Amino acid sequence: MSYGYSARGGWKDPYRETSGYILTTMYRAADALGDPTLADRALRIAHWLVDVQNADGSFANPNYGDEGIVFDTGQVLFGLVRAHERSADARFLDAATRAGRWLVDVADDDGRWTTHEHLDTPHAYNTRTAWALLALDRMLSDRALADRDHRRVARANLDWAVECQQASGFFTNAAFVAGEHPYTHNISYTTCGLQESGWILGDDRYVTAARRCADAALALLRDDGFLPGQITSAGRPAARYACLTGICQFAIVWAKWFDVTGDAKYQAASRRALGFVMSRQDLTSANLGARGAIAGSSPIWGRYAPLSYPNWATKFFVDAALLQRGWN
Repeated sequence: MSYGYSARGGWKDPYRETSGYILTTMYRAADALGDPTLADRALRIAHWLVDVQNADGSFANPNYGDEGIVFDTGQVLFGLVRAHERSADARFLDAATRAGRWLVDVADDDGRWTTHEHLDTPHAYNTRTAWALLALDRMLSDRALADRDHRRVARANLDWAVECQQASGFFTNAAFVAGEHPYTHNISYTTCGLQESGWILGDDRYVTAARRCADAALALLRDDGFLPGQITSAGRPAARYACLTGICQFAIVWAKWFDVTGDAKYQAASRRALGFVMSRQDLTSANLGARGAIAGSSPIWGRYAPLSYPNWATKFFVDAALLQRGWN
């Protein structure tokens, strides 16, 4: 699936990392909307991902070379697990198992992912990769094929992320580049990975850490649904533009907390956030690459994915919309 549409060059090449987790949205939307063509598309994406998997089980980003990347492999793992659950095709089970084994093998002696990462920098947002590894572990456990190393490595990275959490509720080491202020995209990745992993493991440490960040971000949400595109680890806004992708992701985080707690503040926050994103959506453009798409930033020249409509922004928008659809 294409990386997305750029105002500076049109449609971009296929993007492995996000195609992996987008196919899970395709399946979800197929069920919710009663559209089997979406499930068919998800299956085609899954077959393509298996075709481009490295021999060692990892997934690379060709823009950075042929070596596997931890985060990319984790995000594709979501899709492989879901494709096997839906199709029972052993090809997806094998690909998912090999991806999981690679994630275990490249962890350091403490179980952490400190290499094979973007800029060779450890990232707190690999909580989302830990979540993928736990999703694989859960599937394999159901089939009596569990690997005891999955939980060990997942926990090591989740524990480190909790150590990175500051009194503000936000995290150090959450940005793509060390020393920069993270995008809300990175922060919500970290938060979502902690809460989903905590729910799988039944571990309140991770769930509590996630809720602290969810509440801290909610405190920065304006009445119109605007959230700063970057936030410091001390909890201060560090940008005047919005990262629309991150707002969609936090809309998901808050929607999940509403579903778990019934607290109306989370429902209101999720609706305000998605409302802001929809107010920036162009539904009438003659350009089919932009019509209905979600830009990386608002204004579109903001620092996150400038002048483009990344595919994952729409993915998270759809995920949030489907969660809110269940409230009607």
